[in-house]
Amino acid sequence: MTSFFCLSSSRNTSIVSPEALFLHHRSHFYLPKHPSLFNSNTQFFKRETLLLKPNLSLPKSSLSLLCLKNSRLTHPFASISSFAGGEEEQKEELQVQKHHHENSKTEENDDLPGMAQAFHISLSTASAISICIAFAALTLPLFMKSLGAGLDLKTKFLSYVTILFGFYMAWNIGANDVANAMGTSVGSGALTLRQAVITAAVLEFSGALLMGTHVTSTMQRGILVANVFQGNDTLLFAGLLSSLAAAGTWLQVSSYYGWPVSTTHCIVGSMVGFGLVYGGAGAVFWSSLARVISSWVISPILGALASFLVYKCIRRFVYSALNPGQAAAAAAPIAVFLGVTGISFAAFPLSKIFPLAFAQAIACGAVGAFLVHKVIQKQLGHLLVKSSSTQPEPKDTITQNKNLGFLSDIAGPKGTQLEIVYGVFGYMQVLSACFMSFAHGGNDVSNAIGPLAAALSILHGGSSGTNIVIPLDVLAWGGFGIVAGLMMWGYRVIATIGKKITELTPTRGFAAEFAAASVVLFASKLGLPISATHTLVGAVMGVGFARGLNSVRSETVKEIVLSWAVTIPVGATFAVIYTWILIKPISYILR
Repeated sequence: MTSFFCLSSSRNTSIVSPEALFLHHRSHFYLPKHPSLFNSNTQFFKRETLLLKPNLSLPKSSLSLLCLKNSRLTHPFASISSFAGGEEEQKEELQVQKHHHENSKTEENDDLPGMAQAFHISLSTASAISICIAFAALTLPLFMKSLGAGLDLKTKFLSYVTILFGFYMAWNIGANDVANAMGTSVGSGALTLRQAVITAAVLEFSGALLMGTHVTSTMQRGILVANVFQGNDTLLFAGLLSSLAAAGTWLQVSSYYGWPVSTTHCIVGSMVGFGLVYGGAGAVFWSSLARVISSWVISPILGALASFLVYKCIRRFVYSALNPGQAAAAAAPIAVFLGVTGISFAAFPLSKIFPLAFAQAIACGAVGAFLVHKVIQKQLGHLLVKSSSTQPEPKDTITQNKNLGFLSDIAGPKGTQLEIVYGVFGYMQVLSACFMSFAHGGNDVSNAIGPLAAALSILHGGSSGTNIVIPLDVLAWGGFGIVAGLMMWGYRVIATIGKKITELTPTRGFAAEFAAASVVLFASKLGLPISATHTLVGAVMGVGFARGLNSVRSETVKEIVLSWAVTIPVGATFAVIYTWILIKPISYILR
């Protein structure tokens, strides 16, 4: 649809409107095409703004009419220049012409559904990818050891169905929870959506296969009392299948609407509902449930507080510096050193002896800091030299603009300086996103594979109260399910995390991601009830609050909080319904 943006003034040159004065004195002026950044037909986002500069050629007699036609300017996510200010007029005019030229393609993409529009691929390509994933999901279980020789036909059939239930849960984990790692990187422009999905696919699968827990308790997360169901394996088997289906159903509904919910809370709510109805109040560990509910409050508050402080530090020590580019280049190795040291010591200790483990963690942090320093110098060295040769901004100008409270209004980082800052923090954000994605694949795959492995163990004659070993092919199956969900529906929740809560740049995205990862890591080490999803959402809100209360979209936050509150009750309700549906046919098959 053709659209117009117009600004005009009277031909009486003695009277200048306030809008004209505003245009004259502002270096950049943005006119939003819509009050929302999101197209109503898709969950992904576009930046639909018109960029006007005061030095555009105007008639001398008046301000006349400023009008641009078909002015949807879509910035490439991974372009640093899409964030930087102080660009030359000629470069911006070329950019406007380029976007006008590509606008017809953008309008064609608007008519494409879901995945095709999000990845800018044809509908036939998107359909082919979906068909291939569906075919693989239906055929690969036939080659798994869980359907191997020695099993009768009915056991093989139920095993096949169980594996599909596990895939459904893993698919929905990928569609919803992977946004924890990649949402801020896409929203800030550090990665394109396609780059984020490919990177996350590799790392999620690797994490699930290499770090996924090989031993799990039949009763996940200590929610159900195993002794209550002793001797009634058929009911327990039906309950585990129902829990997978119920949690997957609510995750799918949440992903459709772009709500980031906790997969752990989904599976917990499902198992609680099954335990209460079919095992009584004594079948549930109520203290564990209380810890899960308390994480609704603890996680977002800690995430928001940590990201608020990290972002304020960036503004204080980087944006307000006389040479912000040099300050960012110096701060990056320090942040990497602290992050790698903390991760190595808390999550992956190389030794059980405290002094030795601490020394090894410091060594890993030092290596990481050195490598990042070398990368920054290689990729941005020419810009750093250029920034060093230019005169820094006057101190009084920096102080004056800093009091405005918004990043775009700070006069310090401009042109080359801003390009360096966003380049440095873009690298930093990609690194943190890669680590979070790898860790997520190793940790959250158990939400799908744990109940799946427990159900298979019961079906194959194992005890319902003992620990079971998860085969390697089942771990790989869970990783494949996460990757499939990420590719097909992951863009929906990525849009919410990346754009719908608050506007993100590489510095804001890094502050949110670094804070969320730190909180989850150390809170888990201390035994505090923490949800990674809730922590990251709180962290994104925290960087928004650092720029002002109006920078956080309250409607999106209300929807997210409401989805959190109903996750456990809805999961419990679905589990009860599914158990009631499945128990009779399963009992009939197994008799």
